[in-house]
Amino acid sequence: MEVLQRTANRGSISTGAYEIDNSLKFEADNSEQLSRDVSSTGSRTTATVSMWIKRTELGAAQYLFTYGNTDNDNGRTFARFQSDDTLRIMGGNTTWRNTNRVFRDTSAWMHIVIAFDTTQSTANDRIKLYINGVQETSFSTTNNPSEDGTLGLNFEKQVIGYNSIDGGSYFSGYMTEIVHQDGTASAPTEFGKTDSDTGIWIPKNVSGVASGTNGFYLDFSDSANLGNDASGGTDFTENNITSADQATDTPTNNFCTI
Repeated sequence: MEVLQRTANRGSISTGAYEIDNSLKFEADNSEQLSRDVSSTGSRTTATVSMWIKRTELGAAQYLFTYGNTDNDNGRTFARFQSDDTLRIMGGNTTWRNTNRVFRDTSAWMHIVIAFDTTQSTANDRIKLYINGVQETSFSTTNNPSEDGTLGLNFEKQVIGYNSIDGGSYFSGYMTEIVHQDGTASAPTEFGKTDSDTGIWIPKNVSGVASGTNGFYLDFSDSANLGNDASGGTDFTENNITSADQATDTPTNNFCTI
């Protein structure tokens, strides 16, 4: 199992030309999270979320993001690690996807891409999860929103690392290169690629990739403004986050973990 987990999460050290300088270290004990209110509604059917993460604590519910602020299937969409370390994508009431696979490697970075597109006629294509460039297909739970159904996307609120409706369930670990596309459902190759020499999934330069009314790009390069939207949109509010939370542990400069 250890070998399988490390292989599945092998995108932890890059040999490519693109280097990531900074990440943001989230501490659940300090209630750290980023949030911004959405002033103009974008697409309610289609979006893509891309993020590189490295976990530091296991065995607890931890939110990667929460979009929307109304607690029903068309008013809230989120992704979180479960207490059994599986990954769940959910609306306010319905679990859309829950992985069979567990994610317990605290030594490696992993790339997560979730593409939402309820306009797809094939039900299972309406929500796609990719881990290190490979589509996840083994789920303990699979449900699908209706065709052209409204999700909790691109309106009301966008939150990183926190359950903004119920409170708590903060994320513990590192995040970087968080990209949100409003109105676009992308493949993981928009954000990463397989290194031709090593076979390792590595990051690509994603500046300019964020799109749509509520798209954003968080690169955490400005220690004085860690909520800065590098794509030029409205910045996120930093909650209990200070310049000391900026880190140099990144997917292209992975620090050893004891």
